[in-house]
Amino acid sequence: MRFLTNKRLFIICAIGLVYAAYSIAYASTGTGAGEEGGGGHGGPVLSVLLELIVILLAAKLGGDLFERFKQPAVLGELVIGMVLGNLNLIGIDAFNSFEHDLTLEILAELGVILLLFEVGLESTVKDMMKVGVTSFMVAIFGVVVPFFLGWGVGALFLPDASVFVHVFIGATLTATSVGITARVLKDIGKIQTREAKIILGAAVIDDILGLVILAVVAGIITAVSAGGEGVSSLDILWIISKAVLFIVGAIVIGAYILPHFFTAALRLKGSGVFLSICLFVCFALSYVAGLIGLAPIVGAFAAGLILEEVHFTKFRERGEHTIEELIHPIAVFLVPIFFVRMGMMVDLTTFGHVEILGFAAVMTLAAIVGKQVCSLAIFDKSTNRIAIGLGMIPRGEVGLIFAGIGANLMLNGEPVISTSTYSAVVIMVIVTTLVTPPALKISMLREDKKAA
Repeated sequence: MRFLTNKRLFIICAIGLVYAAYSIAYASTGTGAGEEGGGGHGGPVLSVLLELIVILLAAKLGGDLFERFKQPAVLGELVIGMVLGNLNLIGIDAFNSFEHDLTLEILAELGVILLLFEVGLESTVKDMMKVGVTSFMVAIFGVVVPFFLGWGVGALFLPDASVFVHVFIGATLTATSVGITARVLKDIGKIQTREAKIILGAAVIDDILGLVILAVVAGIITAVSAGGEGVSSLDILWIISKAVLFIVGAIVIGAYILPHFFTAALRLKGSGVFLSICLFVCFALSYVAGLIGLAPIVGAFAAGLILEEVHFTKFRERGEHTIEELIHPIAVFLVPIFFVRMGMMVDLTTFGHVEILGFAAVMTLAAIVGKQVCSLAIFDKSTNRIAIGLGMIPRGEVGLIFAGIGANLMLNGEPVISTSTYSAVVIMVIVTTLVTPPALKISMLREDKKAA
């Protein structure tokens, strides 16, 4: 019965998607349009509503399809976006405008800000302090080695590109998708093992180090693009200092200022005060991060990191939901827009080029080997070192976020991440995300069999 219900829902969504495509094609001809920008009484908002209908339906279809095969829904959203963005190859160009629509771009950016806010909420400064030296060393190995491997792969396959392009490719390989690994460990009942704690602790530190590297590299590229020439060592030092000072400053704010801020907010009457205050912190730090030349997602992650449960005690006592529960419905709406749009930016014709596939294959190999090196940081023979290396492999949404930022960064009038390079990064993200769940599961369960 459940299968039939899911199947009917899938068919209904598919029909809705086809109808929406027809509506877009019909509207684009101008037939029946009452006025410019969407026609009828709705004005320009009608075109946006139609785009949201298509993206939300497509995201649910893609996510459902991949979850049936025990894969992350985010891959389904990405792949369905790739399909929509390349339908022009078979003569259907109804969705061509989506990639460059300003409204969708803003909604996607808000989605990725909320996504990093949620990631930050999943860990606290205290949790990071508890992970110990082992997780820290695993994280260091898991950032430094992939970074230089990615840099080398970029230099090998893009010899004519700027060194900053090579460095940015290295940056895309640094972070780990903690959500995908955590889900696998939870599904097999291993979330409380020593290996799981090391992996998750190291993945959180990876995210922070990766975001700092992203902030530094993006800042250098922006400075070079604006000045038209190289940056000095002093400039690089200043960019690094800004990134580090911002993270440290956010932690200090969380420890000393936020408790008083939430205490004052308790006096405010009306519904939704708690959610509004938390969003205020998220958006304020994202704005400040962007203002000083960092990526806004760095601020969003920092905001999630400093919002600890102790700040919300009084709100929880008067019956408020947790911040995770309040943020989740908003993220469910906005985050898929980001991933579907990221998929639409992939040009499938580049997959027909042997050199692009070779680039993607070597980049994927560097991404996998780079994280497997993490096992060298573990000296305890009783620990499953292979499992820890496997758990650090998936790039998932984090790799896509980095690639998306690179596609929007301009250097000498050209995107830092070109269309072909972006396609190679997407292949790397898909492969690393697909291979991790079965490989990690086999490694963890095989260790159980040995012990038995």
